[in-house]
Amino acid sequence: MEVIGFLAEYGAWSWIVAGLILLALELVVPGGYLVWTGVAGILTGLITLVQQPPWPVQWLIFGILSLVSILAWIRISRNRQEESDRPLLNERTQQFVGQEAVLDQPLINGFGRLALGDTVWRVSGPDLPAGQRVRIVGADGNVLRVVTS
Repeated sequence: MEVIGFLAEYGAWSWIVAGLILLALELVVPGGYLVWTGVAGILTGLITLVQQPPWPVQWLIFGILSLVSILAWIRISRNRQEESDRPLLNERTQQFVGQEAVLDQPLINGFGRLALGDTVWRVSGPDLPAGQRVRIVGADGNVLRVVTS
């Protein structure tokens, strides 16, 4: 009942202040949702300044504006693809495709080992002796696929 009394006393300004408080809370609790509820609060206040709907209608306006703005933000942010100067940063196996290296261990029954950088990788391919020069052509999970180069 105190909220209703507050809204009745301060009207549109209570919505604008509440919206600003929600925007300030976004700085403390990041995630993006409070931005859009804050914007909805400010817009509800501006609508209430122009027209004086009863308080249940004001809450309805606030709820609808919040939902619409959050759903629009989710839709836009999910469809956005971020450009990267290093698109293979977290795909180590894909970074090695096309490189050539020398087998540390022979490939027996299709599997062996190969040192690349600071890691020893499991490799698959045709049976080959140790010391054979190979080219990495792909990956299956953490197993590099190789062929003779």
